Amino acid sequence: MEEKYKQEPANCIKVVLFGPESTGKTTLSKQLARHYNSVWVPEYAREYLQNKWNNERKTCEPDDLLPIAEGQMRLENELAKKTDSILICDTDLLETKVYSEAYYSGSCDPTLEKYAVENTYHLYFLTYTDTPWEADDLRDKPEHREKMFQAFQNELIENNKPYVLLKGDKKQRLETAIKHIDKLLKK
Repeated sequence: MEEKYKQEPANCIKVVLFGPESTGKTTLSKQLARHYNSVWVPEYAREYLQNKWNNERKTCEPDDLLPIAEGQMRLENELAKKTDSILICDTDLLETKVYSEAYYSGSCDPTLEKYAVENTYHLYFLTYTDTPWEADDLRDKPEHREKMFQAFQNELIENNKPYVLLKGDKKQRLETAIKHIDKLLKK
């Protein structure tokens, strides 16, 4: 059962956009995939939770986290087979873990926590909160973005994950990300 949260072997470099809501992760993911003519893994939670909101007018609950993690890994594993260069991940299970702990009294399902830490990526791009807030049905805490940023950064540090901080406008972020991905591709 737990295998559905595990990464399958892949012949590509994997990078993750990581950080608080409304900090430009999806926009940058799409830009990077276009730039490298490669594959972008969307955030499964957005589709899952938007459908839940549309059908039930309910927000995320702890019971949603494992289905979200399963869907995210299914997408990542499927799309990783479609590239041998770079896979741009709009999120990962570590992000789901951070949200679980922030929203549900510091708790996280042990299975989610295990794979969030065990799954590996070549580089994380931590997105800072210097982008304008954009409201939608799923975003709910604009006043907590800085606090959430600290939680994301702490998670990367505690788990010794390689990361680069992205600040500035869209152009600056894209240029910084490309510079670091190009270094990975040269190795």
